Amino acid sequence: MKVALVTGGSSGIGAGVARRLRESGTTVVVADIADPADVKCDVSNLEDNLRAVDYVMARHGRLDLAFLNAGVASGCGIGDDFDLALYRRAMGVNLDGVIFGAHAAIPALKASGGGTIVATASMAGIVGIPLDPIYAANKHAVVGLVRSLGVSLEPDNIRVQALCPSFADTAILGDSRVMLEAGGFPIMDVEDVVDAFEKLLAGEGTGECWFAVSGREPEPFAFRRAPGPRPKP
Repeated sequence: MKVALVTGGSSGIGAGVARRLRESGTTVVVADIADPADVKCDVSNLEDNLRAVDYVMARHGRLDLAFLNAGVASGCGIGDDFDLALYRRAMGVNLDGVIFGAHAAIPALKASGGGTIVATASMAGIVGIPLDPIYAANKHAVVGLVRSLGVSLEPDNIRVQALCPSFADTAILGDSRVMLEAGGFPIMDVEDVVDAFEKLLAGEGTGECWFAVSGREPEPFAFRRAPGPRPKP
């Protein structure tokens, strides 16, 4: 039986994925700073991530999937509304949480003969988000991390993928929900994002960034090739 660790799994996308995985026969360990959770975990703390993986290995003896999903809105900009504590919190959860989670999970995945890391990024990791540039910055960083780790961990039989949903019906929307609804912007149902996760998980690629956008079939985003160097004339 496969074993999965889901961070931020007490609500929203994490809870939806945990439920779907259990329905498919996967043993799921939910790590979250909030209840209900199998193991308490502040993903911005390295020791908490290590402790969560240790809990999985001690209880189940293997790890096949790490879904690094915990995330928060930034709550501030970089102008007059900049708040250092909110900035540190957003970067700690959204970026450090993925890096620390991957660092903790990789040895366990290797010991299990390989597996999959999925990080929740966002469409904000693919396009600019003027209303929340800090959120866009840490999600762009997650996308870059996934694309890089996908290459470096492939020899270890570890796939690394990013899930990049558009606005979904979760608590992270906060006050922006009213503005989105007033503007007629579609808000995705969590189950649609979970469907995209399942399709991503069933694929064979690595280092990909799967978008989940209302009205479109989820698939890997096609990044353009970067211009390479040319010899000087």
